[in-house]
Amino acid sequence: ISYKQLKVEDNTDIIMEGALIARDRVGVQDFVLLDSHTSEAAFLNNLRKRYQENLIYTYIGTLLVSVNPYKELDIYTVTQMQLYRGVNFFELPPHLYAIADNAYRVMCSEYNNHFILISGESGAGKTEASKKILQYYAVTCPTTEQLQVVRDRLLLSNPVLEAFGNAKTLRNDNSSRFGKYMDIQFDFKGAPVGGHILSYLIEKSRVVHQNHGERNFHIFYQLLEGGEKDLLCWLGLERNPQKYAYLIQGRCAKVFSINDKNDWKIVRKAFSIIDFTEKDLEVWKSKVHPVDGNLLLPILRAVFVSLQLLGVHLSILQEALTHRKIEARSEEVLSPLNVDLAFYARDAVAKAIYGRTFTWLVNKINGSLANKDSTRKTVIGLLDIYGFEVLDTNSFEQFCINYCNEKLQQLLIEMTLKAEQEEYEMEGIEWEPIPYFNNKIICDLVEQKHKGIISILDEECLRPGEATDLSFLEKLEEKVGDHAHFVTRKLADQKTRKSIDWVDFRLLHYAGEVTYCAVGFLEKNNDLLYRNLKEVLCNSKNGIIRDCFLLSELDSRRRPETVATQFKNSLMSLIEILMSKEPSYIRCIKPNENKEPGMFDDCLIRHQVKYLGLMEHLRVRRAGFAYRRKYEHFLQRYKSLCPATWPHWHGPAAEGVERLIKHIGYKPEEYKLGRTKIFIRFPKTLFATEDAFEIRKHMLGMVPLEACWRGVLARKEAKKRTWAVEIIRKFIKGFINRKKPLCPENIEFVRLVQYKYLMKLRDHIPRNVLDKSWLQPPSILEEISEMLQKMCTRNLVRKYCRGLTPERKVQLQQKAVTSAIFRGKKEGYQQSINLPFADTRLSEYMSPYSQYATPVVKYDRNGFKARERLLVLTQSSAYVVEMAKIKQKIDYATLKGNSANPSGAASVAWSVQGGDVILQCEHIFETVTKLCMLANKQNLVKVVKGR
Repeated sequence: ISYKQLKVEDNTDIIMEGALIARDRVGVQDFVLLDSHTSEAAFLNNLRKRYQENLIYTYIGTLLVSVNPYKELDIYTVTQMQLYRGVNFFELPPHLYAIADNAYRVMCSEYNNHFILISGESGAGKTEASKKILQYYAVTCPTTEQLQVVRDRLLLSNPVLEAFGNAKTLRNDNSSRFGKYMDIQFDFKGAPVGGHILSYLIEKSRVVHQNHGERNFHIFYQLLEGGEKDLLCWLGLERNPQKYAYLIQGRCAKVFSINDKNDWKIVRKAFSIIDFTEKDLEVWKSKVHPVDGNLLLPILRAVFVSLQLLGVHLSILQEALTHRKIEARSEEVLSPLNVDLAFYARDAVAKAIYGRTFTWLVNKINGSLANKDSTRKTVIGLLDIYGFEVLDTNSFEQFCINYCNEKLQQLLIEMTLKAEQEEYEMEGIEWEPIPYFNNKIICDLVEQKHKGIISILDEECLRPGEATDLSFLEKLEEKVGDHAHFVTRKLADQKTRKSIDWVDFRLLHYAGEVTYCAVGFLEKNNDLLYRNLKEVLCNSKNGIIRDCFLLSELDSRRRPETVATQFKNSLMSLIEILMSKEPSYIRCIKPNENKEPGMFDDCLIRHQVKYLGLMEHLRVRRAGFAYRRKYEHFLQRYKSLCPATWPHWHGPAAEGVERLIKHIGYKPEEYKLGRTKIFIRFPKTLFATEDAFEIRKHMLGMVPLEACWRGVLARKEAKKRTWAVEIIRKFIKGFINRKKPLCPENIEFVRLVQYKYLMKLRDHIPRNVLDKSWLQPPSILEEISEMLQKMCTRNLVRKYCRGLTPERKVQLQQKAVTSAIFRGKKEGYQQSINLPFADTRLSEYMSPYSQYATPVVKYDRNGFKARERLLVLTQSSAYVVEMAKIKQKIDYATLKGNSANPSGAASVAWSVQGGDVILQCEHIFETVTKLCMLANKQNLVKVVKGR
């Protein structure tokens, strides 16, 4: 038992599960290890043992068999998820999480695509299994705040699809009435970044008809029960489902095990997550007619048009024969010529609206899950598909469902055989061909072009003249009557004829015989709307209905594909998708019809084992070797059985295993040695080895192991304390000699002090040039600290200088000159530091020769009369200007001095040949600096008192 298993808190079932010795009580955790692997009774007995111990999962190789417990089990916690995360597939007991984790790890390591196929009959737990897998990826995969939205949308797409695509049936309160394939997209880090959903064969006929004890789709009852009063009012609906014949045909509109009101709240919340805005959700409160952009209300209105069509009663239909028009919630539906066809048209419209609205909804969810990043992504697909169905009366829907399962069974066997063959070839073991029943003959009977049942059905639907279900049956007898897997009452022998009605035909599927009632096949397969009805829907006031029924369809003269052909084509494309991915399989089993925990119905389970193909899969898996294990794992477990490998084997694991099995006494026909694994043919060989291992453990237990173990622990503890004493002594000596040059006595202490100082300094480095703080160093690191501080300052200065723009650099150069001239000498300098210098102080255009211009006041030499002037500086001279007229020119060569008062006075005196020039200007620091730099006479400026 692995260490991880021992960490599970008091879970004795899981600990027992890990040991082969528990097989007598809890059965084997892999059916491949059954001795009687061809016996159906042994298979069921093993399944029963495990089910009674609440062990609902069992492997057949890498296929997982799951039995619905019909009760809550504490095996889906976050702790369990973490336990299975990143663990070898067979290291822990069988679990749904092991399948999910194995697919994820292989996808990440090999960067290829995977799919997990979940199948089983209604009520077996398929939908819950797919939810658990989605939750596992949501919890264990790496994620970010942005990816959290994707994760929420993946999880909350389920309640919406269940509301619109699931219904209560006789077998299941939450039965999926459509097939669903979801691709979960992962980026190169293994994080979920998007998804895509494909839906198959929504059961539209349920909209207009339900069997006794069944309901219509959940969304109808959820909205009537939980919808706000304003919303129902706007939709024109009453809260009582008894008002709508489409909802009460099964006579169980209210089901105590289903909380429709609470489910509506969940669906409404899910809509807000998957790109349906709050405006879409709350628009009815404004009591304003919603526009097409508000999505939730139009989709509900589109769905409930089918209910409102029930207002079209017989009397209205008869009246419509004259008026040629039926009104249903502002939608006009042109009536056919007679009452029966009018009823047919009404039902056809309801089914068409619901079917296309469901497709529109799936596309809307796909839009919210789409990942816009064009980089390559890997995917894990989840296929939640209906299982093989055998009802009292099997109609067109069961025919399509069973055809789908026939194709998937063919895919399963082919891919299992392929995987087995590839493993044998990879391990260098000769492959022996395995005989098996190839159900391609049945698939061809259904899908073959021009000769198959679907082609014959389409031909009857499309041919001119009066075609009926009986004429379809006659055509089947004519064209495929000689097929070994097809029989009708007319073709059957005397014994079989009694069990087949005149309108029935029987197919011999891989899972057994199924009798289909041909009544309704043509109607359900054709499922066409009259052109005038489609025209009305194309011009609907509801935006979603207009999106579902495009006007381009009216222009097309090509006849639409039938339902069976559409389903066949979509199934073919699904098979192509699955063939391009690595497979994992989960087979779900319903233990009883009453949904009671602990009840194991042998007859029911035997039937499911048969049509799920479990015995066939086991036989293929067991045709070669029952057990295979990597050399390292096999040797680690059983090495105590051979003196040469115990307690340690110092060599290649393959050689150790070979030495071990020779000592045990394996016969050549019992095993094969591959490149990386040992293959054991018979379970009894493995069980004998396991029993010998248990005996060996008990023999070792007779030795006083407790005393030996205590001695080992004491010696380890003493060694640890000795090591601690040496370390402490070494560092005390280092502290005493810390100020000496580096030597063996202090080097480790000094290195530790250096390391700690540097690690602390890392978090206290100055962030800019003005920050002069620095972490006080220990005395032995003062020199290094000073060096580091200089390097840090140099780097900060370098970084600052590199970030300067040319304009900023010129500003700082001018400011540096100003600082050299005026700093500490003239009042007002400190306040001017933060004021940037301008290129000119005039707003109007200046001469291109001008380097700087500013308004000044010039004082005459005689009388000091003030005159407003402009001072213009060029590259060689300064000009005092009045109204574009030069009053005075001062060559820089004649400039002898420049004086300013230390007080706040904004005046300056220039000493030039011929006398002084006294000017007053507002921006004295700027003006003097510009002049000095242009004249290159920074040293001539003097700040003098008393001048």
